[in-house]
Amino acid sequence: MKKKIERIVPRPAQPNMVGDGFRVFNLIPGAGISQRRMSPFLMLDFAPKFTFEPSKTARGVGVHPHKGFETVSIAYQGAVEHHDSKGNHGIIYPGDVQWMTAGNGILHKEYHETEFSKKGGPMEFVQLWVNLPKENKSVEPHYQALTKDMMGEVVLENNAGKVKIIAGEFNGITGPAKTYTPVNIINFHLNKNGNAKANIPISHNTALVVINGDVQVNDAEVPEYSFVLFENEGEDIEITATTDSVVLLLSGEPINEPIASYGPFVMNTQDEIHEAIRDFQEGKFGVLE
Repeated sequence: MKKKIERIVPRPAQPNMVGDGFRVFNLIPGAGISQRRMSPFLMLDFAPKFTFEPSKTARGVGVHPHKGFETVSIAYQGAVEHHDSKGNHGIIYPGDVQWMTAGNGILHKEYHETEFSKKGGPMEFVQLWVNLPKENKSVEPHYQALTKDMMGEVVLENNAGKVKIIAGEFNGITGPAKTYTPVNIINFHLNKNGNAKANIPISHNTALVVINGDVQVNDAEVPEYSFVLFENEGEDIEITATTDSVVLLLSGEPINEPIASYGPFVMNTQDEIHEAIRDFQEGKFGVLE
């Protein structure tokens, strides 16, 4: 049985600037889709292709804290660099993913990679916040540096395209990301007229983001940059590309626990939020210049 589409959300009219380096459209919760409705996905920022001019100083976001969840940055174009208060440093290029488990608290900064800044060019990416269950909110912060050659891959028949699996499973092939709850994060790279079918558990909250191109999803026309939210019934999703297209599929088992959210902190109660703020103010997340 096909999954019924609950709603198709066009790209919001106005972008937001995150720092001075990331031009994004917020789809969760900005498009009226609550954190609980798409649990375990708490936030989704989509940055469609935008060309930045060369800069002598790297644009980006300065030092900021996170606690109680994971950030997942998916690069399609451009190059993003990061540092944190645990001494970690990395760069993600097109096809790569940076998966940061903030756990019990970390300071973090991210910005355009040095050479990219000097030359300028197109930036295109998605950032997700993925909730952690209560029992895992106090884990030690850590990273998964997932390069493009690590991704699970399925080549579709009839020159339809290919599928890149970041997390979860597609056609028996799994992605490299280790997750605390069941999720699928999958990129479909479809050639014009290419077709792909996915089977997703009824229990998962499920959505698509059309990164590039125009597609049909379960017979509905879905233009570029749209967000598709599915009802929690049926298991089958069919995507047919009207043009060469890239589509990001997100699905996850809901975490049926209270959500207390305040800026970069996501806990289960307001008392825990107050504790997170105190920990940050007292320097327990470490130091980062």
